[in-house]
Amino acid sequence: MELPDEAKLLRIFIGESDKHTHTPLYEAIVKEARAAGLAGATVSRGILAFGPTSRVRTAKVLDLSADLPVIVEIVDEIEKINLFLPRLHALMAEANSGGLVTIEKVQVIHYLHAKKA
Repeated sequence: MELPDEAKLLRIFIGESDKHTHTPLYEAIVKEARAAGLAGATVSRGILAFGPTSRVRTAKVLDLSADLPVIVEIVDEIEKINLFLPRLHALMAEANSGGLVTIEKVQVIHYLHAKKA
């Protein structure tokens, strides 16, 4: 699979405790992105954040939060991202999840599969 030099980054901010049925929402999003044939997805766990409620969520040992921020990032062609958006919105609605979804233009510098020996 190749990516064009100009692509889009879909970034999804959700909570670690958000669930789609019994699966973490971030896991459901990645599985759906793979099924949709997107180039790849990465999930990162935040260590400190606040959102619309202004409640600070942190990974500090003395102030453990059960709902740390999670960021799912997907880079692909805008057409594929646009086709995926309705499924993403459905997943978030089914999970009754809040969150933030952004899209931005990115320049792809390097995207190659490793060659196995």
